[in-house]
Amino acid sequence: MSAFLISQILIAIAILFDLISFQFKERKKIVGCLCIAGTLISVHFILLQQYTSSGLMALAVIRYFLSMFTTSKSVMSIFIIFSLFFTAFTYTGLASLISCIGAVMQTIAAFCQHDKKLRKLMIIGTSFWLLNNYLVGSPAAVAMEILFIASNLIGYYRFHIKPDLKSH
Repeated sequence: MSAFLISQILIAIAILFDLISFQFKERKKIVGCLCIAGTLISVHFILLQQYTSSGLMALAVIRYFLSMFTTSKSVMSIFIIFSLFFTAFTYTGLASLISCIGAVMQTIAAFCQHDKKLRKLMIIGTSFWLLNNYLVGSPAAVAMEILFIASNLIGYYRFHIKPDLKSH
């Protein structure tokens, strides 16, 4: 089996965790699922020899894990700085910059205290990862990001729009 095929299988598994992540209301459950998905996605990028993306995703796993216990802006700032340094160290072109922007946006999201803002910022960050995945030629990862955005929007509707509609 080729490295590319294995990478696409890993993304298929990550999709499951991404889809269920935003169907939870509690941020710890959301980011717990994102930790598992992030690990699979990081390995996927290694198999595609996309080291900036892989490193940023590995850093995201640590970030998601820590964000289950703290929403400290100081910790968030450390992760943003690490993302910038890692990108500079592994820079290979446009995809490196795009994945870095996605990682920074998702870092800010992960340290939000409330899921409503977390969801909005994750959509922005995910949009950059979607572009990155297109540029690096991973169709399953493109599909994953589209599904991730859709799942996030469904969760946002269920928890933040639908209850408001009932109260009117």
